[in-house]
Amino acid sequence: MNKVTEEQLQAHQKTTEGKRVTMDDLLGNISSEHYFTSMDGVIGETFMRGERAEEGSQPDALSYLTFCVMVLKNGFTVTGQSACADPAMFNREIGKKIAKEDALKQIWPLMGYALKQEIYLANGR
Repeated sequence: MNKVTEEQLQAHQKTTEGKRVTMDDLLGNISSEHYFTSMDGVIGETFMRGERAEEGSQPDALSYLTFCVMVLKNGFTVTGQSACADPAMFNREIGKKIAKEDALKQIWPLMGYALKQEIYLANGR
């Protein structure tokens, strides 16, 4: 499969003078990022109820599902996740990277819509 490169998109944008959402736009729209596993969430929720999570009381599988929550500058939140099938392959940092990539994929259409709305309104509609 042939991929379109950022350089090709930039060159095309210069010839058309069109607008587009770039990775820099996307990254600049993120206010904060938060990472945790399902197990972290269960332990935190248990603690917030004033209880103590007993070791071994939850399924180990919760430790291998990683979430990324991104808060955008306008306060909207998006999530991404990474699930590890084989516990032997689990790596917290790799899980965070994959969950982040998944969350970033959620932002593209939102920013595309916002840009399209901006263009629509600028054209007097």
